[in-house]
Amino acid sequence: MTRDLSALDDCLAAVDADGYLVDADGTDSNQRYLSGFDAPDPFVTLYVPGEGIHLLVSSLEYGRATKVDGVASVARLVDYDHRDNVTEHGSVAGRARTVATFLADHAVGSAAVPADFPLGVADALRETGVDVTADRTDVVTGVRATKSAEEVEHVREAQRANEAAMAAAEELMREATVEAGVLHHDGAVLTSERVKEEIEVTLLRHGCGLDETIVACGADAADPHDRGSGPLSADEAVIVDIFPRSKATKYHADMTRTFCKGNPSAEMRRRFDVTDEAREAALAALEPGVTGADVHDAVCDVYEDAGYPTLRSDPETEVGFIHSTGHGVGLDVHERPRVSPDGEELRPGHVVTIEPGLYDPSVGGVRIEDLVVVTESGYENLTDYPVEFVL
Repeated sequence: MTRDLSALDDCLAAVDADGYLVDADGTDSNQRYLSGFDAPDPFVTLYVPGEGIHLLVSSLEYGRATKVDGVASVARLVDYDHRDNVTEHGSVAGRARTVATFLADHAVGSAAVPADFPLGVADALRETGVDVTADRTDVVTGVRATKSAEEVEHVREAQRANEAAMAAAEELMREATVEAGVLHHDGAVLTSERVKEEIEVTLLRHGCGLDETIVACGADAADPHDRGSGPLSADEAVIVDIFPRSKATKYHADMTRTFCKGNPSAEMRRRFDVTDEAREAALAALEPGVTGADVHDAVCDVYEDAGYPTLRSDPETEVGFIHSTGHGVGLDVHERPRVSPDGEELRPGHVVTIEPGLYDPSVGGVRIEDLVVVTESGYENLTDYPVEFVL
């Protein structure tokens, strides 16, 4: 995958460092992005301007690591007497000595590291004479915010799986019968847990997975991050928010729809319609050069004009529009850029959510979320799923 690391070069020049060092396992998204490698145990990635990426891995991972495209070199811990270092100096200081020798082999005497780099290893590296500087700008996360065409395709593929899962969830609710105000399916009460199970199974069949999802009904849906539980009620809004990750590429998708089986109240219908209007206003505002704050303001304008509170109009409100408009999506489901009051300038290649919502425990909650990529001329909506409220 082609990556523009010029910002990382600039960061290293600014702090007068010879290289950028990461010590983490493959679940760390910056590690995954820089190295192009995935392993369950921590390994070392060293970026040196003009040279590229050097990896230091265990013997167990060496064979796989040597197959990674675009890596300048791969070394093994055993090549640096790692076991002897740990035996003599302990796990932390021993690892630092191993890494220090690895750095010396690449003429790196000073290294910038992520702000969450292991403190014990950093201190021990300094004791060996390596100058370690914490990168407080989170430069790699900033680089990751602009997606290549290949990365956008990874997100698009995950979103197709997401849509299949959403369709499975919708079908369960659409087919449900109503008994005493509660949804039933195949003779059993239809619960949030049952719908989540269908979502997860569908995602697995499409090469994706997730740790949790949101299927929240009624008052539960009035809390934006309530995962939901128990029976689903008729005539109430059900928020379904799915954010899977591809097992192959590790890229995420994200989408929310709100459904109602039965007859919603007039107020809930109005809230749904206004939220869809806010979504459309955000999309209309989306183009390269605007800021995430500009797009967020477009959503607030719609809600406030309709008489609903927002955090912009009332920073202490606990009802109404009580979160940001969106966030970046990639190797992390929440990453830069932000579509929020402090959102930065949006550029081509930024993949962001647009997810306005209204919340009130006395009424319920509604949220509609699309996933889009900013383009040279505007945006492309990566979401191909209808916006429909009443089933």
